[in-house]
Amino acid sequence: MSESAPVPVGLSTASVWPLRAGAAFELAADLGYDGVEVMVWADPISQDVSAIRRWSRRTGMPVLSVHSPSLLITQRIWSPDPEVRLRRSVDAALELGARTVVVHPPFRWQRRYGDAFGDLVDELEDASGVDVAVENMFKVRPPGGSRDARVSAFRPSIDPTDVGFRHYTLDLSHSAAARMDALALADRMGAGLSHVHLADGTGIPKDEHLIPGHGGQPCAELLEKLVSDSFSGQVVLEVNTRHATGAAARARALAEALLFARLHLGQ
Repeated sequence: MSESAPVPVGLSTASVWPLRAGAAFELAADLGYDGVEVMVWADPISQDVSAIRRWSRRTGMPVLSVHSPSLLITQRIWSPDPEVRLRRSVDAALELGARTVVVHPPFRWQRRYGDAFGDLVDELEDASGVDVAVENMFKVRPPGGSRDARVSAFRPSIDPTDVGFRHYTLDLSHSAAARMDALALADRMGAGLSHVHLADGTGIPKDEHLIPGHGGQPCAELLEKLVSDSFSGQVVLEVNTRHATGAAARARALAEALLFARLHLGQ
């Protein structure tokens, strides 16, 4: 990557939960991030494009990406129809000037949505110019299951490269929970890898979103690979700070995460 085109490093609004999205914009500006990813979820600000635009202008932090409401807990935000939610996410990205929408693969029970998902993603990308980057997921331990038992809630699998899309999001917390080789996954994504959720995990079947360097994922190696591969996408810190003992502790954790990213991206 040339010095004139450094990889932008953003902060997900999910990284400040249970605080609201505005706190992420303020912290991103204070700590020197390049922008913000908006996770659309229960926070009313995250659902309001006008409110997000005001926060972006107030802090000078651009919206790099929008995370579509794909979680189990967000299945009724904007609409109970997952297609409507994805379309609204792309519309929000256009209004906010974001280049990427992050979306999870369909759940197994979303049959109609799942059958049309690939065509829908292609249609939205062609019409909008926004990258709809499908994210890798992970299996979970079923209730009462053995320690090594894992089931997937996604169709056809937790690995979006099994289907093939133009753009992908690689999430290192998810690869940890899936016990998946993140570097091999990046190779399978190839030139389609356009977005990274930088976090860490220990390999337990849980989405830990640790500060990079605090788990077992090859976070440093992946960032260095991005540079060597002339990556032209975005890196977003999506980490868990909900146990921070106060504002200063949260800021220290997010500053450490940013420093890790900058260091291994050669910035």
